[in-house]
Amino acid sequence: MTNSKDIIIRLKEVREEKNLSYGDILALMEKNGDYLAKSTISRVFADGSEELSFRYEETIRPIANALLDIENMEDDDTIDTKAMKSLLKYKNQRIEELERQIEQLKASLSAEKVKHHERLDEERERSRASIEFLKEQVSLKDKRMDMLLEAVVVKDTQYKELLDTILSCPARIAAENCNEG
Repeated sequence: MTNSKDIIIRLKEVREEKNLSYGDILALMEKNGDYLAKSTISRVFADGSEELSFRYEETIRPIANALLDIENMEDDDTIDTKAMKSLLKYKNQRIEELERQIEQLKASLSAEKVKHHERLDEERERSRASIEFLKEQVSLKDKRMDMLLEAVVVKDTQYKELLDTILSCPARIAAENCNEG
């Protein structure tokens, strides 16, 4: 693979060979359905621009498509130009392929997110149902404990009344007095 520096150098050579103005380049780009500001085009062709960093997809590729006509190999193209066109054509195809993969991965990620959210919703629903069941069980146990406590209180009251009755029974008191004397 070649780097942007080599492409910019080659673009400058082609512009010089074809004696193209920035307006001419812009017109060629518009034929391809691309657009860049004239100021961007002038920055790409400025002295020393090959040392600068340009975004390939947004800046270099549209200019290369316009100047090199990478889709068509011409008889008068030099070996370097043919190699550059082939390389750029390959890069363009690779970029399109990677963009398709990105879209597929985004779709796959979205599907996974939906599945994950559905699983979370199901788990939340199970948790809510479990919590409601446990609340009902606690409430039931509280009622049973209240009933048992009430039964114990009733039993204790009855036991106390029975004990008081036994302790205050005249026959028991008389029997106790007989045993003492």
